[in-house]
Formats: sequence, C-alpha cells, structure tokens
Amino acid sequence: MLSRIEQLNRIGIALSAEGDKNHLLQIILKSAQNLTNADGGTLYLLEDDKLNFKILQNHSLGIELSDDGVNKLPFPAIHLYDIQGTEKLKTVAANAALTVKTINIPDIRDNTDFDFSGTQAYDARTGYQSKSFLTVPMCNHEDDVIGVLQLINSINPDSGAIQAFTDEDQQLVESLSSQAAVAITNQNLIQNLQYLIEKFIEVIAAAIDEKSPYTGDHCRRVPEIAMMLADAINETKDGPLADFQLDDKQLYELKIAALLHDCGKITTPVHVVDKATKLETIFDRIHLLDSRFEILRRDIEIDLLKQQLKAAGADYNDSEARAKIQQLDEEFGFLKHANKGREFMPETDQERVRKISNRTWQTRHGEIRTLITEEEIENLTIAKGTLLEQERKIINHHIVSTINMLEALPFPKYLCDVPEIAGNHHERMDGKGYPRGLKRDEMSVQARLMGIADIFEALTAADRPYKKPMSLSQALNILSSMAKEGHIDPDLFQIFIQQKVYLCYSEKYLRTEQIDDIDIDTLFD
Repeated sequence: MLSRIEQLNRIGIALSAEGDKNHLLQIILKSAQNLTNADGGTLYLLEDDKLNFKILQNHSLGIELSDDGVNKLPFPAIHLYDIQGTEKLKTVAANAALTVKTINIPDIRDNTDFDFSGTQAYDARTGYQSKSFLTVPMCNHEDDVIGVLQLINSINPDSGAIQAFTDEDQQLVESLSSQAAVAITNQNLIQNLQYLIEKFIEVIAAAIDEKSPYTGDHCRRVPEIAMMLADAINETKDGPLADFQLDDKQLYELKIAALLHDCGKITTPVHVVDKATKLETIFDRIHLLDSRFEILRRDIEIDLLKQQLKAAGADYNDSEARAKIQQLDEEFGFLKHANKGREFMPETDQERVRKISNRTWQTRHGEIRTLITEEEIENLTIAKGTLLEQERKIINHHIVSTINMLEALPFPKYLCDVPEIAGNHHERMDGKGYPRGLKRDEMSVQARLMGIADIFEALTAADRPYKKPMSLSQALNILSSMAKEGHIDPDLFQIFIQQKVYLCYSEKYLRTEQIDDIDIDTLFD
C-alpha cells in the first residue's frame, strides 16, 4: 500500500507538470489502470449535460483511443437526462455524475441496479467479458462534477483472473480523480486565459481598424508574414540560422507580438494616421485653395466685364484676361496634383509652389492676403509622401506607446518577450532605427523578422491612402537594398527569398497585377 501511495504521489506531480490536455487525460487513465491493475478504462468529460468519451483503453483488446479535438471517438455521448428531463440513473456513468458518488460493482452479471445492455452488446461483438466496474466522479475545487473515470476488470497479478476492485483500489482512484480534476481544471483555466488574451487582442485590432481602415489590414497581415517567415526559418537546414528553432510556445508568443506590434497607434491622432493628401487635416484643404483661385478668376472676369462696358460696344481684346484665367487653371491643377503626395517631389516642383504662393487675393472686407499660407506651403512642398516631419514623429511615437502599453501588461511567463518582439520592429541592424537605436545583436531573431514582415506588408499594401500598391519586384528590390544598407537582417531576408515566403504571401493577399516576374539573382548582387 505504501508503494502504491508513493506511486500516487509521483502521478500527482506528473499531472501538475503536464501542459498538454490530451496527454494529461491519457496519464490520468493509464495511472488509474496501473494503480488498480485494471484491464480497461474510460475517461469521460462532462460537457452540456452529457458525458463525452475522451480516452478509452483496453489491454486485452489492444485498444487505445483518444479524442484529440480532431479525431472523435466512435461512441455516442452519455446523456444525464432523457428527453423529458428525467435523470438517467440506470446508466452507471451518468449515475456517478448525478449522485456524485463512487460506484463499485464486483460483477455486473449479479447487478440489477443498472442497465448494462450496451456493455453486453459490445462484449457480444468483441468476445470480451466485462465483469468488475469501478466508476468514480471527478469533482473540481468547487465540488462541481467535470467528468467520470471508469475502470473495468481488475486483474489478479498472480492468477490473471478477473477480480473485484478492492476498497484500497477505490480509495486510491478517488484520490487520483481528485488530483486529476484539479489538473484538468487548471488546464481549462489556462486555455480560457489564452482565449481571453486572444480575444482582447482582437478587440484592440478591431478598435484600430475602426479608427483607421488604412491600418486595420496591416495589423492582421503582418502576423501572417511573420508566421510564414518563422516556419521558413525552422525549415532551414543550412546557413547562419540552420540551428535556430522556434518551439510551439515561441511561435505562439511571436503571433501575439505580431498582432500587437502596432497597438500604440490607437493613441495616434486620426488626421495624422489617415493623412491621404498633403493638405488634409480634418478635411482636405485643397478645397479652400480652390475657393481662393475661384475668387481670382471672378476678379479677372469682373474686371474684363468692366473694361467691356467702358468700351461701350467697341471691339475689346480679352485674350490677356483669358490667358490669365488659363494660367490660374493650370496652377491650381498643378497644386491639386502636388497635394496627392508621391515617392519624390522634385525641387523644381517645390519651387513652383512657392512661386504660386506669391499671388494675393482680396477678401470682401478689402483685406489683401497671400494665396497660399506659410503652413500650406510647408505641406505642399513635402518632398516624400504626405507627412510633415513633426507628423512623422507623431506616427513614429506609436512604437513608444506600443512599448509602454505592452510593458505595463502582466504577461504570463510564456509571453514575457512580447514587448521586446513587438517593440523593436522599427529598429535597424546598423543601430539607426528607433526608438532605442538598437543594433542587430541587441535584438531577438523574432524582433528582426518582425521588421521584415512590417516593411513588406507596407510596401505591397493596396489600401494606403497616399500611394499606389507596389509590384512584387519593386518591393523586393527595396528590401534587397535595405538588407545591403544595414536596415534589415540580411540572413533573414535570404530565407525570406529562398523559401519563397514572399510568393506564398503574395498569392494569398496581393492583387494579380502586382505579382510580376522576379530576378532572384539581382537581389543578392
């Protein structure tokens, strides 16, 4: 008995250390069988007023089946109540769950309290002889039944004959079932916590998406690229990362970090995130310029009409006025085009904006004002994109907000590196990134691959308000230059190309016209 108690203690330690739920259930049933020398056994979990088969084992029949969530056991669930809502007390497993009492039957052939017709039919099909039964309810810390542990046919170790389960057997299995219930409950709590974390992250992503449709897809697609690249790294058999592997927990941690990598954008002003044109704030101020140009046009037309009236019907040459109006139309058309922003605005175009700004217009109160304000000139002459330097700093500050938000969260141990992975995806290998200016060796591989995923999605995205989506070859050429210039990790970029991560993602998310021919050799010249 002392030996069996010591064995029970070892089982308890093993149960508390097991992280996989399906394996945990297997340990529970096998341990119960070993403690009692039972030939067969079944573990049920109570779900929605019915006992579902989870593990079934029988040594004599060579059966070992488990419900792993994908492969279901080929047995119907045992309902605790019939259609009228009456307790099904004639079914031994249901009775144990309903009464919360252990049922120990030495020989089912001598028992009339329960219906064993199903068991007898199974025996007739298989040639098996079910005789002794030990059915124990499993209760959690709140004394709620969460399942039932049922053992069949205790085997005498000396004679090999089927015998009844002893009182000692019953006590040991009851103790084991109590420990098992605690272990299962802990597993459920862990799974529920993980589910809660994932749903919380989805809520944040949805909030960012509702705030700006231009970043919502980014938050969902970057994790796709990151996980594809992580899988590619695990499959790599040569090169500097041949021995680097991410286990399941690290892959899950990377997924969470990728989902949260831009959560700080929830603090970024919408008019900056969504600045589709250079003059946009709450609205696009190009319409204000249009109004001022219209005033100038009308002033010219009014002056022309006045001159015609003075001529009193005589011929009047209006070509000069028409030329002025045409020039105004051309200048406004140029400003409207400049307002859209592009990859690069030549200095000559910037100078033309300043020249046009020298024009003046008159308010209805007679006040003379410049046609374009200094602040509007500053915006219209932005050399790249649509953001002013101070606005770009506001955008860049989102990573600081991301770090602050994530470091404030009490992540469990298996997610403790989420702030580092998510917070360093704007760093560079040469130390010229932000916000900390870290170098390659100061970052995890996960953070470095996040940088590639973030940039590649941004380059190829079709939902940005300020640019057209790039072709695949353009995006890869830019990434290639970044790898050579010390912006992104060259080893990871090589895996990104060699393992065709870019193509796998492109075929799933890019527009057909974006996917063009790639000359791989030129990427590594």
